[in-house]
Amino acid sequence: MTRICVFGAGAIGSHLATRAALGGADVSIVARGPHLAAVREKGITLIAHDGEHNVRVRAEADPAAIGPVDAVIVTTKVPALPSVARAIAPLLGPDTPVAFVTNGIPWWYFLRHGGEMDGRRLPLLDPGGEIEANIGIARTLGGVVYSASAVIEPGVVKSEHADIRLFLGEPDGSLSDRARGIAAPIDAGGMPAPVVADIRHRIWGKLMGNLTSGPLCILSRQDMMTTFADPVLFAAGVRISDEGGALALAYGHDLQTSSEARIRRSGMIAHKPSILQDLELGRAMEIDALFTVPLAMAREKGVPMPTFELCARLSTQAATAAGLYTPPA
Repeated sequence: MTRICVFGAGAIGSHLATRAALGGADVSIVARGPHLAAVREKGITLIAHDGEHNVRVRAEADPAAIGPVDAVIVTTKVPALPSVARAIAPLLGPDTPVAFVTNGIPWWYFLRHGGEMDGRRLPLLDPGGEIEANIGIARTLGGVVYSASAVIEPGVVKSEHADIRLFLGEPDGSLSDRARGIAAPIDAGGMPAPVVADIRHRIWGKLMGNLTSGPLCILSRQDMMTTFADPVLFAAGVRISDEGGALALAYGHDLQTSSEARIRRSGMIAHKPSILQDLELGRAMEIDALFTVPLAMAREKGVPMPTFELCARLSTQAATAAGLYTPPA
C-alpha cells in the first residue's frame, strides 16, 4: 500500500486525499485549524458528482508526527511554500518524491527545462532558494489539478462539477514509476490522473483559466458564471485568453483552444476561483505565481498583455489594500 501525505489539506488537498484513500492508499494529511479538528473527529467528507464519500485519514498539524512516507503531495498556496519547505523534512525518506500541485507558474519551471532558459531561478516564487535547498528538483514532480472545490464547512469539501482531473509529470519530461505510483490510487479513487510527458503544457492550459477568471472575478466579487454572463466581462475574458495564448506560444506551447469556447466553458460553472476565495477569507493571495511572474515573462518575450495587465494590476491593488499581498521591494 502506498503511503501518501497531503501537505496543506484545504479544499484541493482534501479532495486529492479522499480520492487517494478511496483508491487504496494509506493517506495522511497535514492541516490546521477547525478543518484539522473536524477531520480528526469525523474524517473527510467529499460531496462530488459521483456521490458523497467519507474517508478516515491520519490528520496532524506537525509532519514529525507522521514520519517518512512514500510520496508527498503539496497543495498549499504558493506563498506558503517556503514554510512548507522548512517543515517537510520529517516526511521525506531517501527517495520520497514531492508533487507540487499548485496554481500558476511553479517555482521549478525552468529547472530541468532543457531549453535556452534551463536552470533559471524564479526568486519571487522561491525567496532565498529555500524550496530548492530543502526539497530540491531531484524530488520534484509537477502537478495540475482541475476540481473546482471548496471547503463548505470544516471537514467537508464540495466539488462543483464532474470534469475532475489530475495531471502529474516530471520536470525533465520522463514518464516515471514514481509519478505513476502517486497517480494510481487517485485514479482508482475516481479522479482521472494521467502521467504526462510535458507537464508544462498542462500548466499553461490551467494558467489560461487563472489569468481570465482570477482577476475578473476578484474585480466583480462574483463566481465565474455570474461574471461571464456580463457581455463586457465575457469579451474581456476572451481578450485576456488571447493574450495568454500568445504568451504560452512564446514559451513553446500552442494551446490550440478557442478563447471564446474557453470563456464559455468557464461561464457554465458557478464556482469562485480560489484566489477570490482567498480574498474573501482573508488568506494570502497567489499574486506572484498567477499575475506578477506571467507578466514578467510576457515583458521578456515582448508579448503585449494590456487587458490582463490592467485587470491584474487592479487585483494586485485590491490584494495589497486587504493586507493579503506585499509587493516586492
